[in-house]
Amino acid sequence: AGQDVGRSCILVSIGGKNIMLDCGMHMGYNDDRRFPDFSYITQNGRLTDFLDCVIISHFHLDHCGALPYMSEMVGYDGPIYMTHPTKAICPILLEDFRKITVDKKGETNFFTSQMIKDCMKKVVPLNLHQTVQVDDELEIKAYYAGHVLGAAMVHIKVGSESVVYTGDYNMTPDRHLGAAWIDKCRPDILISESTYATTIRDSKRCRERDFLKKVHETIERGGKVLIPVFALGRAQELCILLETFWERMNLKAPIYFSTGLTEKANHYYKLFITWTNQKIRKTFVQRNMFEFKHIKAFDRSYADNPGPMVVFATPGMLHAGQSLQIFKKWAGNEKNMVIMPGYCVQGTIGHKILNGQRKLEMEGRSTLDVKLQVEYMSFSAHADAKGIMQLIRMAEPRNMLLVHGEAVKMEFLKGKIEQEFSIDCYMPANGETATVTTNPSVPVDISLNLLKREMALGGPLPDPKKPRTMHGTLIMKENSLKLVSSEQALKELGLNEHQLRFTCRVQLQDPHSDPDTLHRIYTHLKSVLKGYTIQHLPDGTVMVESIVIKVSSSAEDPNTKVLLLSWSYQVKRCHRQL
Repeated sequence: AGQDVGRSCILVSIGGKNIMLDCGMHMGYNDDRRFPDFSYITQNGRLTDFLDCVIISHFHLDHCGALPYMSEMVGYDGPIYMTHPTKAICPILLEDFRKITVDKKGETNFFTSQMIKDCMKKVVPLNLHQTVQVDDELEIKAYYAGHVLGAAMVHIKVGSESVVYTGDYNMTPDRHLGAAWIDKCRPDILISESTYATTIRDSKRCRERDFLKKVHETIERGGKVLIPVFALGRAQELCILLETFWERMNLKAPIYFSTGLTEKANHYYKLFITWTNQKIRKTFVQRNMFEFKHIKAFDRSYADNPGPMVVFATPGMLHAGQSLQIFKKWAGNEKNMVIMPGYCVQGTIGHKILNGQRKLEMEGRSTLDVKLQVEYMSFSAHADAKGIMQLIRMAEPRNMLLVHGEAVKMEFLKGKIEQEFSIDCYMPANGETATVTTNPSVPVDISLNLLKREMALGGPLPDPKKPRTMHGTLIMKENSLKLVSSEQALKELGLNEHQLRFTCRVQLQDPHSDPDTLHRIYTHLKSVLKGYTIQHLPDGTVMVESIVIKVSSSAEDPNTKVLLLSWSYQVKRCHRQL
């Protein structure tokens, strides 16, 4: 997903550990570009020796579609982490994808059903906000990401270095999921998706109203509405929306859902009800939102039925499967409508019709005239530009890296992020490496006595935001550092205190004898330095506080007197005055 949407697979090396984040496939390719190029990790041999763990953020195929290929065909036996809902739903989508690819299109060199099962045996389930120790040094923690059921962001920590990977996330709650959340973990780098890097979406309400209006108008004029969706996610949200609208408006036109996947999907929504949003959880006891009264299972033959109908069919980008079959049947009638509720990758039929293509080349050289109305309504569960900025404010990263988006849009967002947060933002392409230097913080223990003494010296407590300088002795012992007072350090290490003495020579011209000169200096200092202790001592020296002054004549010229001032290190203040 470097400067591209699809095929997410990121290798992070942190503190000597290698972690693979997501292992997806690309919807737009059918050749060897479909899966990530694992030769970046190793040319030959298994990946187990190179990877400490694999983390999957959610069950969408562009994030987990290459997992069985990676673990069973390339070879990886280490732990694969994902949340409980992802672990439950991932194998269903993988099997569905395998069926379409192998059984329908007859492709070889693809993973088998058994491989999917073997791959899932390596999965270690994650709970939200639970810190998991992968080994002695590496720990990971999952946070709620919205987006789809079970989607998570991960915080990865090795020693004092840390990374947050967002996977796909949504910062606004929808009809069936809550909004993403993370605490102020200040990672060294935040790796974020940027699918909608330049979009700021209008309010959800307006979009829902538009959607219902378009569906209603098409039904009224006797047309058919096709809504291509992925089995999980938008599908449930739009089902809830239409279900409540049909109830309210007392509409009779049938709504169908292409079967198989979605019944299973709804089963998992009921099972993992705790991952949905507040409202659904509250009403769950009286009424399960995922048991639909108006939405029936779809049968192939229904596509030819006369009269209006609404059909949800998978997959969402019209690149294969039932949605494409129905689209071919209905494309020739201008009464009909297709509503694309989410993002379409380049190369898919969905992408082509959204860009206004009206003649499509289908398999077998045939062309298809598109006469039905094409509408795009983003019910996408990705964060928009505002959402991405919001997440940066939440986590306060030191650096930023953008993935899962188009290069031009990333470029724009990168500029905005660098300008607003004054942090470096990277956007490597596939196969490129971004290197981020970290400033490890070194923890130091401090003795309570020293703290108390410093507070007594420094007056009131300092402003918590402004640092304050402390004086102490740093002791390094074994692997720990501590800051103590110098007396304590001497005691602990069994040393005696040294006294440093400083001297300073001053020459002056004076024809008098040495004792006379000294006396004149003594009287002069008495008159000038008020408030200091000044003594004339019997040993022929003058003492100002603890600075000792001696006078002697120069050997070359008796009129040139040399004053020798000496003091120990502690007396800085008085020395300056002198």
